[in-house]
Amino acid sequence: MTAAGAPDVLDLWDRCVREHALQPALVTPSHVWTYRSVDRLTDAWAGSLAARGAGPGRLVGLAFPDPGRTVLGMVAALKAGAGFTVLDDRLPDTARELLVRRTRAAVWLGDGAHAPVTAYVPAGAPGAGGETADHGGSAPDTGGPAGADGLASRRPVRACGGDVAYVLFTSGSTGQPKGTVVERDSLRGFAVAVAERLELTAGDRWLQVASPGFDVLIEEVFPALLSGAAVVCRADTQALDAEELHTMTARTGTTVVELSTQYWLEYARWLDTRGLTTPRELRLVVVGGERMDPGPYREWQARHPARLAHVYGLTECTVSSTFYTGLLPADAEEVPLGTPLRDVEIGVRRDGRPVPRGEAGEIHIGGPLLARGFLDDEAATARRFVPDPLSPVPGARVYRTGDLGRIDADGHLVFLGRLDDQVKIRGHRLEPARVERALCADPAVDQAVVFPDPRTGTALWAFTVPADPLRAPLPGEAVRVAGAEKDALLAPLAAHMPDWAVPRVLYRVSALPKNRHGKIDKRRLSGWAAAEHVAARQRPEAVEAPRAPLATPGTQAPGPGSGPEPRDEPLSTVTDLFREVLDAPGIGPDDDFFDHGGQSLLAMRLLARLRESFPAAAGLRASALLRCPTPRLLAGALRADEAARL
Repeated sequence: MTAAGAPDVLDLWDRCVREHALQPALVTPSHVWTYRSVDRLTDAWAGSLAARGAGPGRLVGLAFPDPGRTVLGMVAALKAGAGFTVLDDRLPDTARELLVRRTRAAVWLGDGAHAPVTAYVPAGAPGAGGETADHGGSAPDTGGPAGADGLASRRPVRACGGDVAYVLFTSGSTGQPKGTVVERDSLRGFAVAVAERLELTAGDRWLQVASPGFDVLIEEVFPALLSGAAVVCRADTQALDAEELHTMTARTGTTVVELSTQYWLEYARWLDTRGLTTPRELRLVVVGGERMDPGPYREWQARHPARLAHVYGLTECTVSSTFYTGLLPADAEEVPLGTPLRDVEIGVRRDGRPVPRGEAGEIHIGGPLLARGFLDDEAATARRFVPDPLSPVPGARVYRTGDLGRIDADGHLVFLGRLDDQVKIRGHRLEPARVERALCADPAVDQAVVFPDPRTGTALWAFTVPADPLRAPLPGEAVRVAGAEKDALLAPLAAHMPDWAVPRVLYRVSALPKNRHGKIDKRRLSGWAAAEHVAARQRPEAVEAPRAPLATPGTQAPGPGSGPEPRDEPLSTVTDLFREVLDAPGIGPDDDFFDHGGQSLLAMRLLARLRESFPAAAGLRASALLRCPTPRLLAGALRADEAARL
């Protein structure tokens, strides 16, 4: 129990173990773990962690390559009385090393390539595929007392509701990522409130798809585990493309899944092009992270049996604060963010004072689900977590979100944008100035501006003004930066920033144009880029010259006018698909997917189109593009796979 007498997060876990002992708690590709088997294994892990110094007020770091063992590690850390932090295996090495130093975890669990050298895997831990090392994939439910299988039993640990439950890092939108400290009471209250709002039951299965280290992971795990439901995990942390998501959801009987707005749009697009609807068991798709257009929302509600829940929240407020689960009215111009969870207080204020309903102001979030603050950063904590003079509760705080919103006539919160210059890229908050400063650190760059691709909003574009005027293009022109120059500019960013924060497309301009308000005119820059795009399409070298067929022995090569030149397959089709997906008609066989604005969501779209054209593409995953990023390399891989099938 907590100091205040309320149940601890583990009290709710223990209740689920008693009531749902033989029900699934964790589903991995190779094993279904019951509540009892998870309880026994994590008891053993907790004992091992405690013996190595884990306990209240300390952190356990998790660095597994598979989500299943990450979930087990989170439960075990809480059982040891400690909090946990999760290291994202997709961060650059320098960024990972920085987070490891900042967390000062008492102990690290894990065996991924990204794990610190001190990390270990407890005895009896399952392998990366989910199987147990000593039971060949089973954790037997004998009905005997805990510890009967030779594993150490959990030792009672006194943890208070105010002790740390986890530390996860925000996007670092204004500089260095901030570690957000969430306490056990906040985690418990959040999990119970989400389970209540989404009506989770023991029959639900929630598919885990969020990146490790992203706070949505918390929402995918704890509301399910504290309501008797099951968490369904992938074999690894690689992103699922739309087809894989659909197949895995159907195969595992998933009932709930949470997707970023852009990911959901890609999945909806994939379903529409194939005339499919969501799997029968899938009852709810939670969507959030970016502003949503009402059109796709209504189209989904008209076509698919799975309901939508539009969610809004921040890492600093324990993941999610509001949900909208209703049918969108035909005249709605915005998809509402909904109403607050239990124990969440939402206010819209201007200059610290509430505004009348319907008027715009800054969204403020209060209540007991607020995080404690930022790890080792009292100044930043004081700036964002401020005393709430409007609350009757002594010492109450409120979090200033920086988001602009209003409360509509039905009492729903509506998002209206940002008060500052932050943008959202694939669900992550980003201050473009951070990227611009990094670009300008290069002596060859005098000025830079960064903003999301105006067509998809899923990748960053950067426009730079060279320090050497002789390298500047003519006024009003944008020249695409590629090859070694692009690599040199982006290498320092890629070494310290997550993938989504590194610009995918770079242009060089002579000056950054201003609008009549004195701000950089991003619309004009986009127009210059579009003009360059058209010019590239019209250049003779932008179109791949057809190859003349080789003459066979004893014959002459066909001359002009003897018929259409045969296409070099699969290269020609793969090149065409690169051009279609990237909207870049000038792409040639040796152009890099990522150099032309490619990113994970567009990779999903490309793979879907490849599978329609080539049987050999059936087993491709998005990671194949990292190994084969050009049409020629990818076509070669497809050709080799096809030959292996014969």
